[in-house]
Amino acid sequence: MVAPADPSEDELARHWSLTPADLVEIGRCRGPDHRRRFALQLCTMRAHGHFLDDYRHAPVKIVNHLSRQLGLAPVLFLDRPGRAQTERTQASRIRRHLGLRSFDRQVAADLREWLRQGAIEGRTAVELMVRAKDRLRDWRVTLPATSTLQRLVVAEVAQATAKLYETVSSRLPPPLRAAIDLLVEVPEGEARSSLFRLKDYPASASAAVIKGDIVRLRLIEELLGSGAGLDGLDPRIVRQLGQLGRRYDAGDLRRFAKPKRDALVACYLVEARKTLLDQIVEMNDLFLTGMNRRSRTAVEIRRKNLRRRARDGLHRVLGAIDVLVAADGAQTVTALRDALDAPALAQAAIACRAYERLEARGHLDAMLARYGTLRQYLPAFTALPFQAAAGSETLIRAIEILRALDAGRRGPLTTDDPHSFVQSDWRSYLVTDGRLDRAIWETSLAFAVRDALRAGSLFLAQSRDHVSFWNLLYDDRHWQQTRDQAYQRLNLPADGQVFVAQITAAFDQAARAAERGLPGNRFAAVRDGRLRVKRRDALPVPRALRQLRATIAASLPRVRIEDLLQDVDEWCGFTRAFQPLGGYEPRSADLYRPLLATLIAHGTNLGLAAMSQSVDSLTAEALQDTSRWFLRDATLKAANTVLVDHHHGLKPSGVWGDGRRSSSDGQRFAVERDSLLGSVYPRYFGYYDRALALYTHTSDQHSVYATQAISCAPREAGYVLGGILDNDTVLAIREHTSDTHGFTEHLFGLCALLGIAFLPRLKDLPDQVLSRIDRHTDYGALQPLLRGRINVELILEQWDQLVRLATSLKDRLTPAHVVMQRLANANASDRLAGALSQLGRLMKTLHILRYIHEEPLRQAIQLQLNRGEFRHILAKWLFFANQGGFRSGDYEEVMSKASCLSLLSNAVLVWNTVHIARIVGQLRATGHEVRDEDLARVSPLAHAHVIPNGSYFQSPRRRAEAGPEPIMA
Repeated sequence: MVAPADPSEDELARHWSLTPADLVEIGRCRGPDHRRRFALQLCTMRAHGHFLDDYRHAPVKIVNHLSRQLGLAPVLFLDRPGRAQTERTQASRIRRHLGLRSFDRQVAADLREWLRQGAIEGRTAVELMVRAKDRLRDWRVTLPATSTLQRLVVAEVAQATAKLYETVSSRLPPPLRAAIDLLVEVPEGEARSSLFRLKDYPASASAAVIKGDIVRLRLIEELLGSGAGLDGLDPRIVRQLGQLGRRYDAGDLRRFAKPKRDALVACYLVEARKTLLDQIVEMNDLFLTGMNRRSRTAVEIRRKNLRRRARDGLHRVLGAIDVLVAADGAQTVTALRDALDAPALAQAAIACRAYERLEARGHLDAMLARYGTLRQYLPAFTALPFQAAAGSETLIRAIEILRALDAGRRGPLTTDDPHSFVQSDWRSYLVTDGRLDRAIWETSLAFAVRDALRAGSLFLAQSRDHVSFWNLLYDDRHWQQTRDQAYQRLNLPADGQVFVAQITAAFDQAARAAERGLPGNRFAAVRDGRLRVKRRDALPVPRALRQLRATIAASLPRVRIEDLLQDVDEWCGFTRAFQPLGGYEPRSADLYRPLLATLIAHGTNLGLAAMSQSVDSLTAEALQDTSRWFLRDATLKAANTVLVDHHHGLKPSGVWGDGRRSSSDGQRFAVERDSLLGSVYPRYFGYYDRALALYTHTSDQHSVYATQAISCAPREAGYVLGGILDNDTVLAIREHTSDTHGFTEHLFGLCALLGIAFLPRLKDLPDQVLSRIDRHTDYGALQPLLRGRINVELILEQWDQLVRLATSLKDRLTPAHVVMQRLANANASDRLAGALSQLGRLMKTLHILRYIHEEPLRQAIQLQLNRGEFRHILAKWLFFANQGGFRSGDYEEVMSKASCLSLLSNAVLVWNTVHIARIVGQLRATGHEVRDEDLARVSPLAHAHVIPNGSYFQSPRRRAEAGPEPIMA
């Protein structure tokens, strides 16, 4: 147990304060040093369940905080303890004073039972290890040695997991168990098993790929038949076992005992069905979006080609009209035709009519030209088991009609068939002789189904993300059980009127402050009823700051990336988070170097094959083996959490922030192959190359605590909340900022409910519509800006459902980006989405009023966004190979590289922070003034001294010149 090096005032008050009873017990000790040590160990045991391992690791800040409470003089260090017997006696007294029990056999038995339940719920050994410590503290039990607790946890998890496999396997129908054995076998003459083919990630959103995925879905449905018998199991268990089943290859599964193999494959099949349904819906969306884009592009190209011909043709036709008007009637038709050049006139008329048709229905014709490609997969797609929310029954009826048409069970479409979903500018071409044009009707239906799936009006009950909207939230029964607790956890009043009153008061205060400050506001003004921004909200860079940045950059020693990782691992042990999957059999005694090499290979984009050529005695097979067994979402997230937490505990990190503010932004990377993530991004990659975005959340201490690979096509706002809510680090995010692309009114509303201050920098600030609550309140010069009015009644009507939505997101019941997409595409009649939009509109107005009035707020937002930009620069430096582009669009491979890149950047951050502290200490020791205000604007993400390329592990390791230096007592 090591005490925090630099605890905050809150931490001192919470963990290191002595009660009157404590003072009485401490008073029984002889001598000031004994009292200090007794007080220190008492608080350590109460807060952490362990005694301090070494008094030399006791920070002076904590020791002197305790000394003040004891009425003792401050000290620079603690004397070594006296006799061991004295230490044991004091430890026994502390346990009695705190009412702690020993970790005896009965406690161990109770803990085993609790661990079994946790393992059955699908929790990992690492997670249960942390929870076991909390559970023992709740039981007021002294924690055993870490090794003892770890052995107990691992043993119970292994035993409970084996029992879980038996339970799952026994539920499976016999035909499914027999089919699983065939799935993991490699047929004669084949290179891969049937199970491996089911794991393929779609290469692109083409008609052939969509049709192929639907075939794979049907195969899984045939295997599962009427069900896998897993309906009664906790969905978390099925999901975790399914993820494990995907990670193992067929050879691994064949080695496992029959119950384990059956359980893993069956759960994988259940989860794969959900994944395939979601992928098919997503590919259909991308295909239709691309079809529409290509059609519009074709129209523009054709318009350019026809425009000149049509203009020349129009001139010829008008000239012919002039000739006809001027004719005296004596000319013969033949002479007139010769004079007008009839063939040329006919061509001119054709050109004019072609252009007229292009303007009238060019887009429709371009879409119909692609109708044949759409038909390659649409019949199979519409055969999926769609269900409709209230109000969307028409689409279900239309889908059933299309199924009947494809099956030949009915005649042509008539005007009695549903067609209200056909877009308005196509309807004039829809009906011919009382019949509907099937191509127009079917294409329109495809787009209507796409939009309904986005909004949740249509859903697939067996999917993961495209289920009914209310299935994404807590159901009625569970909500009624946890409702009161949810309000308390979110710190929200049960009466929405109280919340609205609080926001109204804050709004009135901000509006009046902004109005009073307008005459002296150097940033914004109101002229002609519009908001005018006077100057950029950029931060000035004084000369002293530039010199400090240059000095620190020049003083950082050059370091190879592999040496840097080893230094940081010695300080915080992040590699311990990489635990292999069950069943791993080491192929060599040295696992450390392959692990670091694999992390570097992914994080630099070098790849495993190229890395094997850059490291002596490491083969591509060994690196691939390490990657498959050790690198997965859970272990990468855990390792990054260790790095972020360690950096947060370093004293210099407090100069940059307290870890409560963060920002998020997307960084674009080229992707060489088609994938669901790749999309056209003309701003940086032209109209032909594709790109994807790595969306990262960066704290005010410069650490990256969340990473997500996303498409460049949708708004980034949908992914802001996910990173914050999935955060497992010690960072308690309370404020978050983004740029314009990262905000929506729904996001403003959800952040308000979740207790997060959302502070985006809005590029189009003057164009934002500001809203007010009370029409009759006079806000002076701001009156013309407050054009909208907030529907408070709608917010109050939906208050309980709004809190239910926020609670479901906070408890990670469903991915936040899925809910955000549903809200963004919800129908205008959706009252919950409407209420959230109204709340968000109010919070957006409140933010803008503060933003234009408070210069410190603008500077804080700009400073935080700059931190994100510094991280982008570091990421580009580290991710150097293959010109910084992804060569594969496979989602798992992209996410593995993205997570390793975040790990490398966090490791560089820790290393730089330690060395910056050394450099600043040297500057101050020699009489140079280094203000914390300037140091706060020196980025610890410097990169020029870090060498990410070349040959790795070749020369003797050069250890860091400094290490973390906690202030010792």
